[in-house]
Amino acid sequence: MKKETTFSTKGHSAAVGSLSIQRMLPNQYAAKVGPFVFLDYVRPVVKEVITKNGMGAHPHRGIATLTYILQGKVEHFDSAGNEATIRSGGAQWMKAGNGIIHDENLNYDSLTESKFIQGFQFWINLPAGNKAEKPAHMAIQAAEIPKKTFPNENGWLKVVVGSYEDLSSEIPNYSKQFLYHIQLKAGTRFSLTMESETEVAAFLPAQNVILNDTEFQAGEFIEFDRGAGEIEINNPSLTTIDVLLFGGEEYTEPVVAEGPFVMNSQAEIATAYRDFYAGRYGEIKLTAQK
Repeated sequence: MKKETTFSTKGHSAAVGSLSIQRMLPNQYAAKVGPFVFLDYVRPVVKEVITKNGMGAHPHRGIATLTYILQGKVEHFDSAGNEATIRSGGAQWMKAGNGIIHDENLNYDSLTESKFIQGFQFWINLPAGNKAEKPAHMAIQAAEIPKKTFPNENGWLKVVVGSYEDLSSEIPNYSKQFLYHIQLKAGTRFSLTMESETEVAAFLPAQNVILNDTEFQAGEFIEFDRGAGEIEINNPSLTTIDVLLFGGEEYTEPVVAEGPFVMNSQAEIATAYRDFYAGRYGEIKLTAQK
């Protein structure tokens, strides 16, 4: 049985520094999908000038941030002393835990022939028991992301978060969660089955796609029902398509989100702000001039 869709939306436009983004989650219909509570899509744009000053240092607490860059180069700096660079196809994960300040610098990837930048930032809500842990960071290059190639080279599935068949991402799991990037060549299809009570959504970055016999437009965010069932992705077009599927088990603890913090109570939000203004998250100290 194929899963039913519960809603679709194109989110809303916003600006992050000089970037034009599409905010897909939270939206008017849903505040979260599994442990995922936030999704910004950086739409494809040519970036001619290399910037060096970052996008603006800011704090986080209670979540893990996940940046997945399709095209471009992302430099990361944080107050725990982590510095790393990922390039096109790579991902970086940062557990904010009990508080951290970070910044990212997004530029085109000089190792490719393209000056386009395109990517995603997710926030993954941490269980209450993990929100008080120390921050951590992980940078994963494109070649390190597990990948399953479909028969006849009709496409592939990358496991950015979670597991699929015998593949597992290096990114830690604090609950059942997954983020798959699926690419299908023209005229092909692919299906996978979801367990009951799994929250799952799809995002279509750049092309129209048929999901379970219904065509959706480029830029749409689609959520499915929680019943067990199949999700079929069909590409009837003449070009290759990309689909992101993500979600996991329902986050059942209270969720209180304000600004860059996601906690379990308003009192914890107040503490998060108080600790930030008291300087308890530290400061970014670069080991070398970038």
